[in-house]
Amino acid sequence: MTNLLEPEPTRLPERAGPEAALDAGTDPTEVAAEHPDFSEAWAALAERALDAGEIVAAYAYARTGYHRGLDQLRRNGWKGFGPVPWSHRPNQGFLRALAVLGKAAGRIGETEEYERCRTFLADSDPEAAEATGLT
Repeated sequence: MTNLLEPEPTRLPERAGPEAALDAGTDPTEVAAEHPDFSEAWAALAERALDAGEIVAAYAYARTGYHRGLDQLRRNGWKGFGPVPWSHRPNQGFLRALAVLGKAAGRIGETEEYERCRTFLADSDPEAAEATGLT
């Protein structure tokens, strides 16, 4: 049953050029430099840094992707709450950046930020929390 009081899900617009570049294997650094507002490139950089143990770099990349995504969500009608579906690929860059931000915050002992990111991700879409491992 749908909650009629809940806002409609926010879906960011498609970004065929930068998405295709990442899919083709273009280094996310190049994609981020050419499309600095593209959260998916920042999320990819953050994930790569986190995997390499570069926690501070991961945190910085993730925060950039997160803020770029927030800006876009707001421009597309998001009011600070409500669903941001994981199933819609353009939303995934923001959601992935939010997940890495939470993971990196946890690793540097920033417990409040970790919890805020974890809750925000689950509230946006529980599927995103599951897919990114920030549950």
